[in-house]
Amino acid sequence: MRLTILGGGGFRVPLVYAALLGDNGGEGGGGDRSRGSRITRVTLHDPDAARLAAIAGVLAEQASGVRGAPDVTVSSDPDAALRGADFVFSAIRVGGLEGRAVDERVALAEGVLGQETAGAGGIAYGLRTLPVAMDYARRIAALAPDAWVINFTNPAGLVTEAMSRVLGDRVIGICDSPVGLGRRVARAVGADPGKAWFDYVGLNHLGWLRGLRVAGEDRLPDLLADTEALGSFEEGRLFGADWLRALGAVPNEYLHYYYFNRETVRAYRSAARTRGAFLLDQQAAFYAAPSLKSWEATRSEREATYMAGSREVAGAGERAAADLGSGGYEQVALALMRAIAHDERATLILNVRNRGTLSELDADAVIEVPCLVDANGAHPCAVVPLPAHAVGLVTTVKAAEREVLTAADSGSRAAAVKAFALHPLVDSVAVARRLVDGYARRHPGLAYLNRK
Repeated sequence: MRLTILGGGGFRVPLVYAALLGDNGGEGGGGDRSRGSRITRVTLHDPDAARLAAIAGVLAEQASGVRGAPDVTVSSDPDAALRGADFVFSAIRVGGLEGRAVDERVALAEGVLGQETAGAGGIAYGLRTLPVAMDYARRIAALAPDAWVINFTNPAGLVTEAMSRVLGDRVIGICDSPVGLGRRVARAVGADPGKAWFDYVGLNHLGWLRGLRVAGEDRLPDLLADTEALGSFEEGRLFGADWLRALGAVPNEYLHYYYFNRETVRAYRSAARTRGAFLLDQQAAFYAAPSLKSWEATRSEREATYMAGSREVAGAGERAAADLGSGGYEQVALALMRAIAHDERATLILNVRNRGTLSELDADAVIEVPCLVDANGAHPCAVVPLPAHAVGLVTTVKAAEREVLTAADSGSRAAAVKAFALHPLVDSVAVARRLVDGYARRHPGLAYLNRK
């Protein structure tokens, strides 16, 4: 089967290829192509030829000496890359890391968070990404109508919902945050993550783990009662035992931006440089002299500094070694492809259309929830209702996302202003208007927004 990766020059592509190499028999050879997902050809597509060549070189080093390694081709032509694909992995970054750094600075200048998926930064990123993502969706529908699309492009839930308007349920969003949360919480109670059921629900980067069932028993109440165990993993240190007990749940790490917003904005404004600026400099050095060794070193530094500002606010210290390994979204993508291609049923936390799972949202709203996956796609599992505080956040953020979709579809500046103003991390309509103007001045890709 053939996999096309949109954003094939992206820094994290070697993680996906490493998962495919393992699925084809593991590094060192011996691949048996009668098992697993059986991706035999990977096509990398990216408009940046230099980045594309750099990542293709790293993949060639990864494949060295591995029998049965999927063939890798590159293409700057999106139609040629997509035609006849069985799976499409979307990991585009419209505007590059330069755009992310701009998103952060414009927001912080207004005293609001500029993180790339939460608040003003996420809205700006969505506004310039959705037109490109929708163009790809239409191309896929025309050139590879039977393909399944796995979306990792941020903001993942928003982009998945936009693409679903063209591709329906054949686009599924993935994220490594719920996977990492579940893995860490399971370890904290001494359970095997592979044998646990995670009662997790919300939107992408806005969800809560409300239960952890092991052998039919919910172990979360015991965890919440154990201060030492709560301090043994990242989210426990980020949010603190008292707040987790008050919630009766363990939030996704990104909810730190909501629950400790004022402190986080203060820390980010006083930092020497933003996260986007740091990654821009870091990856520029890698792409200037790409190799597998330099990629591994760069990735290790990237993971070690993840959410450094939030950890500083919480006094959580450096990331634990157990939290730095891979096995995140690329393993979710691999399990998803395997389940669909070979009807190897799996349960995965995914971004899919609601279909009545959360009564507060309409059927087409994309949510993040455990799903049963088989040859017919991903089917959201029934969940207990959200508590009122979570309903408020979920419905408000979804309303803001819908205005981003309207703005991207119609070019309406008024809808863009409304998207910013409705978001709980933007505290003023006047600020929302200035954000739209500030982003439009800095991002040529937002020229489509009119003055209505």
